[in-house]
Amino acid sequence: MVSLVPSLTEAIAETLPEVLVGVTDWCTHPAGPDLPRIGGTKNPALDRVLALTPDLVIANEEENRVPDLDALRTAGVEVLVTEVRDVPQAFRELARVLAACGANGRPRWLDEAEQVWSAPPPEPLAAAVVPIWRRPWMVLGRDTFASDVLARLGVRNLFGNHPERYPRIPLDGLRDAGPDLVVLPDEPYRFTTADGPEAFPGQPCALLSGRHLTWYGPSLAEAPRVLGEALRAALR
Repeated sequence: MVSLVPSLTEAIAETLPEVLVGVTDWCTHPAGPDLPRIGGTKNPALDRVLALTPDLVIANEEENRVPDLDALRTAGVEVLVTEVRDVPQAFRELARVLAACGANGRPRWLDEAEQVWSAPPPEPLAAAVVPIWRRPWMVLGRDTFASDVLARLGVRNLFGNHPERYPRIPLDGLRDAGPDLVVLPDEPYRFTTADGPEAFPGQPCALLSGRHLTWYGPSLAEAPRVLGEALRAALR
């Protein structure tokens, strides 16, 4: 089996590591999987994928391109495509992927993750803008997994009702939205203390782990604690 999705690579490697025969260049967890690399999520080397003769390729409708997945199907490879727009759907899709990979029942980490996310939402913390790219500035819009994660931690996405899922908003538009907080994850764009907060002078900024905000896998079990601590620290 080949995984084209870093978060699903982590989920499979934690549960059924023996089934993986290839992963992307961006599959960093668990640390150092000693497996053939087949390129990026948006530009996999299809010849390398096919050379591994996988019986299944795991993909995601957002992270991977339709032409690549169609080419794999044309070559006779079965492709399982996931769709994840909120936290409950993430748990359903994780269970579906692991079952397709041959898991007998649910792994403990999945039950633990679902349990920690079953808690009632906290009191509202802040209304936020959530940039995910700059040059041009792009933010989380409607119907995104990361926006749902934040909502369940008490953070309302000010662009959560935008017609687009990842709209391009000029910097002035982000400032004019009147956020209580600017959320800056370290992926897909790597915002840092020196790259991002300076665009929002005087505004509280929360630098978040992109893995905990955007990945759906074992990291979900610790995401409420890790993200919650960072959000509250930024608002003190």
